[in-house]
Amino acid sequence: MYVEHLSLTGFRSYPQLETVIEPGITVFVGPNGVGKTNIVEAIGYLATLSSHRVSSDKPLIAFGEERAIIRGRFVRGEQHTSVEVEINAEAANRARINRSNPVRARDAAGILRTVIFAPEDLSLVKGDPSVRRRYLDDVMVALVPHQSALRTDYERVLKQRNALLKSARAAGRFSTAHESTLEVWDQHLAETGARLLSARLDLVEQLRPHVQRAYNELTDGSKAADLTYGSSVPSGSPSDAPQDPAEDDGAALSRGSDQLRGRSLSELTELFVATLMQSRKKELERGISLVGPHRDELILLLGNMPAKGYASHGETWSMALALRLASYYLMLQEDQVPGGDPVLILDDVFAELDVHRRTRLAEIVAPAEQVLVTAAVGDDIPGALLGRQIRVVPGGIAAGDPRSRAGAQDDAILPYDASARIGSDGSG
Repeated sequence: MYVEHLSLTGFRSYPQLETVIEPGITVFVGPNGVGKTNIVEAIGYLATLSSHRVSSDKPLIAFGEERAIIRGRFVRGEQHTSVEVEINAEAANRARINRSNPVRARDAAGILRTVIFAPEDLSLVKGDPSVRRRYLDDVMVALVPHQSALRTDYERVLKQRNALLKSARAAGRFSTAHESTLEVWDQHLAETGARLLSARLDLVEQLRPHVQRAYNELTDGSKAADLTYGSSVPSGSPSDAPQDPAEDDGAALSRGSDQLRGRSLSELTELFVATLMQSRKKELERGISLVGPHRDELILLLGNMPAKGYASHGETWSMALALRLASYYLMLQEDQVPGGDPVLILDDVFAELDVHRRTRLAEIVAPAEQVLVTAAVGDDIPGALLGRQIRVVPGGIAAGDPRSRAGAQDDAILPYDASARIGSDGSG
């Protein structure tokens, strides 16, 4: 799979940009701050409907604009597909696929598949559990796009249940009405949470051998990398659960999580409901849900020790890269249709790596169908990735590049057909 054309309107620093991209290796080169990352960020957004840099969509819209539009055309084998996503400041995001009528943005997720390596990946190892949960969920959706609805459903139920807990806390007492309503939301949370938990447990088992392989490829193999899933839902009696998952160090969460895998959805749901009942007093005191996938943890191991807090800087980078490579290997394994390779994006990552890791990563990713690299200086790029170069300058692509046109003073500015955008009334 590869991206052959990208168009941006009102996205980040680009009033308008159009560029043609070829399969193989393409390097976007330019000084820091000129917008190289904005280009690959837009491509990643078309794949996942989220940014690898920020948690909300608002920063993606150019200052003073009401919306940003990303258009991309992809090739998979003999199939050509176009996707347009409109990111709105005040309304729901919309999408069009192959110039069809507008649909929900999430319906476009997964048509393009990408794996992004970026300096922010250090947070996969050093950051909060929420970063690792997002990693799991993003890989899950990349493999099975309709799973985005499961994540959305869980977040919706969680929001409603938290609102009820806060209401009961504010009232200063837990009334009969609160109790009956909370029991309904307990069941909803347990059912959707059990499905999400089951999907994550299966995914961790799928990722484990690929993480082990990738870490060995990047290092001398003196330490073994591994994953385990820490659940706030105990595998046996609810009394096995940590008293407060939010404050747990991972050890208690990991107890028995292996035994959760293979349990039926009904069994997981029953365990979930029982744990919610046991945690009710604490939840009412704090006005927040303390049990569920939103409090779980992906535990990264090097040897017998957790990577977080114990890994050296180099080991941390190797683990972060191994997680990204593992998702790439898993996508290749799960989709062996010709042209199904995900697009690999390496966003300014080589400047952060030592020579050995640069070389090994470059050798591993170079054979992919399309590799997009950003770098401030060409010297940061290993020899294995010295492909075509596109020079990025303030405002867009350097004048004279035959592949690209952008809103720079000396460059041609493509007129934006406002009538073609996705209207807020649903018209195209």
